[in-house]
Amino acid sequence: MIRRTFLHQLTALAAGCVVLPSFIAPERKVKNIGVQLYTFRDSMMKDARGTLEQVAGLGIKQIESAGSAKGNYYGLKPKEIKEICTALGMTLRSGHVHIDGQWKKTIAEAAEAGQEYLICSSMPTSGQTVSNYRKTADTFNKAGEECKKMGLKFGYHNHDYEFGEENGQVLYDVLLSDTDPKLVNMELDLGWVIASGKDPLAYFKNHPGRFPLWHLKDMDLAKKRSTEFGKGGLDIAAMLDHGKESGLRYFFVEQEEYASSPLESMKHNVNYLQKLS
Repeated sequence: MIRRTFLHQLTALAAGCVVLPSFIAPERKVKNIGVQLYTFRDSMMKDARGTLEQVAGLGIKQIESAGSAKGNYYGLKPKEIKEICTALGMTLRSGHVHIDGQWKKTIAEAAEAGQEYLICSSMPTSGQTVSNYRKTADTFNKAGEECKKMGLKFGYHNHDYEFGEENGQVLYDVLLSDTDPKLVNMELDLGWVIASGKDPLAYFKNHPGRFPLWHLKDMDLAKKRSTEFGKGGLDIAAMLDHGKESGLRYFFVEQEEYASSPLESMKHNVNYLQKLS
């Protein structure tokens, strides 16, 4: 009896050793981390290739560019930045641009760079009125059609001012209602949403599938400035738990202000995401 009991316990222990690792090292929730290169804007201007090598070293897989004094690719040609990213195991997925007199050239360059998305980074015209936002929605629908012809997906990135109101109507909601979801993708900057006093989860619930792209950004709500993950008011784990409802395909970490340096802040942010499970 003692021997049988011992063998039974030994068998159970052996079985437990097979199962146990799945509890010790659960599959990570967060993969395919992206970054908005505005985070590294100064170093990208000085040494774009070297900075991209540092970014790749952090485990970043998705890249979103931003316009600069040297153009949309920090002095690199469209095919050149694509080739550099590919060689480093990254994808140039998206780019922030303006709808201006260079719009046709911007679309052509994005297509040459092999991007999937082209994102308008701010309102093309000023005016915090429902009328202006409706006109802007028309502009965005046309831009979406132009991008579609070139094999691109058009979208818009918010700040906080879009959540202002006129006569009780939230201006950002005008963009959502007056743009064609098949032509205009919304890149929701989660940091600016909470800084404006709104709830991203409410937008996911009320407009499911409208936000395939995010800027994952923690915010110091008192100072209304970006900060490292876990130091601000954004519940990052809760956001990621509702990614499917959002329609999330890619997110880009963006940080404009830093505790020490862009590289150190991004190391912190990547480590923070990798520890989420």
